[in-house]
Amino acid sequence: MGRAGRSGREGRFVPDLDPYFGDEALGDVRHDIAIGRWQGVRDLLRATGDDWPRRTHRVRLLAHAAAGTCAVESWRAAEPDDPDAAVLRAATEVVRVFDAAIAAGRGSVVDPARLDSTVLACLSAADARPADPMPWVSLLTVARLYEGGVSRAELRRWWDELRRRDPHNTEGHVQLLRYWSARWHGTHGSMYDFARDAAGAAPPGCPLPVLVQIARVEEYRYVVDGALGRGRGPGSVRGFDQHWKHELAVTEVRRTWERWIGDRAPGPVRPEEVELLNYLTHAACYAGRLEMAEHLFGLLGARVSRAPWSYTGDPEEQFTRWRAQARATP
Repeated sequence: MGRAGRSGREGRFVPDLDPYFGDEALGDVRHDIAIGRWQGVRDLLRATGDDWPRRTHRVRLLAHAAAGTCAVESWRAAEPDDPDAAVLRAATEVVRVFDAAIAAGRGSVVDPARLDSTVLACLSAADARPADPMPWVSLLTVARLYEGGVSRAELRRWWDELRRRDPHNTEGHVQLLRYWSARWHGTHGSMYDFARDAAGAAPPGCPLPVLVQIARVEEYRYVVDGALGRGRGPGSVRGFDQHWKHELAVTEVRRTWERWIGDRAPGPVRPEEVELLNYLTHAACYAGRLEMAEHLFGLLGARVSRAPWSYTGDPEEQFTRWRAQARATP
């Protein structure tokens, strides 16, 4: 019985901050990765096959787990022709170069040669597994680290290649949204334009409309970081107290609900949906749409993701408090 079940039996709700979002098969191989073993990872990716949403979710989280180990290098050495190993190595190199950029501090220039090497690993992975969208997601991710970004022609080519393989790949859309954000190589306007265009073009039941709520979180982070950098709090930014609940923000929460949740296929929440549902739940709570939040909390159960809650406080505390408020709403 899971934590949520135990908590219900004990009369106390305990949020579950599972980094694998309930993907038990993914969680099972983390111990192998920690000791540099790769066989479980290989078997998991083979079993995942061409389920692109599940595969993108798993490769992304496996790359974060493998970045501090030698597991992916051991796999490549043992089976140099395995295309899954090439895809995971490329994604892992992207995580490592981001980790290096974070360690160097904001504003530091990442070695262009290292970035070029990471791009070549991604392109090699794309050649090794031509149908797979993940190498193109990796390219759109690492593009942010180039000083001044990459050329529009290159970015467009990478984006077109991704969409040719998986036109509604959520992770790829999130990475390009962040590229066009004010934090990186765009503006708040260019970021919202991208998010709203993608939301409008998404088929019924697709999670892409939540990009608008992800954009709102990105804007919040940017403004808060700027205020803190000046030794002030976000409350010092004029009008920012309405960031989550002004008329457009509330309307867009409703639109995402209608386009995604209203037409979502019935059935249990998949692990790759958990973080996206947390973004919409967070937005519904802060917009005052607790009747929507109650339904979303019901879908999520106890599964809380660190983002976006960590940007507005402690994730577990907020998830628990807002869940109680939503459940108490008449």
